[in-house]
Amino acid sequence: MKNDEKKVLTVEETARILRLGRAAAYAAIASGDIPSIRIGRRILVSRTVLENMLSESNKRSNNN
Repeated sequence: MKNDEKKVLTVEETARILRLGRAAAYAAIASGDIPSIRIGRRILVSRTVLENMLSESNKRSNNN
């Protein structure tokens, strides 16, 4: 991770990375498909967890 990269992402930032709509990102978080943390009213997604999740998904896709 670069020094200028954020460790946590907002739902909107996560949606942009995953190329999802905002509502779809919130739905995926609510269902547990995207792990998140809530601090007060804010919902945040760990960049590391998201990157690991995408990496694992990519590995599974390549093995099929």
